[in-house]
Amino acid sequence: MALAATSTAAQEPLTAYRVENGAIMTPLVARGDPGRGKEIVLSRESNCVLCHAVPDSGLQTMGNLGPPLAGAAARLSEGQLRLRVVDSLRLNPDTVMPSYYRVDGLTAVAAQYRGKPVLTAQQVEDVIAYLLTLR
Repeated sequence: MALAATSTAAQEPLTAYRVENGAIMTPLVARGDPGRGKEIVLSRESNCVLCHAVPDSGLQTMGNLGPPLAGAAARLSEGQLRLRVVDSLRLNPDTVMPSYYRVDGLTAVAAQYRGKPVLTAQQVEDVIAYLLTLR
């Protein structure tokens, strides 16, 4: 499935969110769809599989820089997962994980992608819905 996250995201204003105690408790938009979330996680658009093992994906693990996604919902709350996807740099300024819904303060961004989040708010919530199935 081809995702048009960058072009779609560029047309929508970013949804404001609030970080409290290491989490974003309020969804950015309506609840996500876990099926679409899994497609996003497995897509080239997000590149999650470069660093994370994804359970039941049929894909060979490409890397182990990040923790396996199996059991993610048992380790982290919904709000904690959301913050990690939205802006992982807030938790660890040295992380290699992209901030999928942040556009300001980033320095290593190609000109054509500046000011555009990797994922839309809805796509973030779809990813969170999928991750919450991984207990």
